[in-house]
Amino acid sequence: MEKLKTIVVEDERLPRLSLLRKLEDYRHTVEVVDACDSYESARESILRHRPDLLFLDIQLQGHDSIELLGELKQTMPLPYIIFTTAYSERKYLLSAIKLGAVDYLIKPIDKAQLAHAIAKAAGRAEAEAPTPLQGLEKMNFKSVNGKIRVAISDIAYFKAEGNYARMVTFSGQDLILENLLSLEQRLPEQTFIRADRSTIINTAKLYRLNNQQHTCTLQADDGRIQQLKLSKSGIELLMSILQ
Repeated sequence: MEKLKTIVVEDERLPRLSLLRKLEDYRHTVEVVDACDSYESARESILRHRPDLLFLDIQLQGHDSIELLGELKQTMPLPYIIFTTAYSERKYLLSAIKLGAVDYLIKPIDKAQLAHAIAKAAGRAEAEAPTPLQGLEKMNFKSVNGKIRVAISDIAYFKAEGNYARMVTFSGQDLILENLLSLEQRLPEQTFIRADRSTIINTAKLYRLNNQQHTCTLQADDGRIQQLKLSKSGIELLMSILQ
């Protein structure tokens, strides 16, 4: 199994450094890609890195991390969550359960409990690992008039349209009877990314980004192009991918 791409969110410096040191003992299982100290930096980092695992403090400088997860849930599937907190109140435990959290650790974090939580996260990831998509060239979609089979290389982007999504290819477009979250969960994650709340982009076809006009141009191998407008945050996310 591949390492779990991990982000640590903790607004206090010493507990953050302590957890990072403890995680070094699990380098064979987790790969820490970032450590954040605020609500805003955590939101930006999570949207950028799309981690598999999140160590998340309940209280973040006056913010509630449950609110952060609610915001993230609108634009991406939530990662596996291990709450780290000094609180053991019932309301936080109930929130953790509702969000399907892997574990709920009370600070200071015990090494044995940390090991158990990481093992649980790794177990879930292994059990839920999708069938490898390497070599997949076409995908099936349910449209208004039946089913269609489309080459992945011909897809430019998907745009939310109510409870469904409009699939825009370099040959045309179709209304797909599937929402963006469902599409995001089965599209090849190495190729497609949720750029903002309403758009999934085929990053393999990125050609030009205009930071001033917030436009994105995608180009097929034969030169055909599709252009669309994105939110400012969407353009910034794609810019970070191209860096």
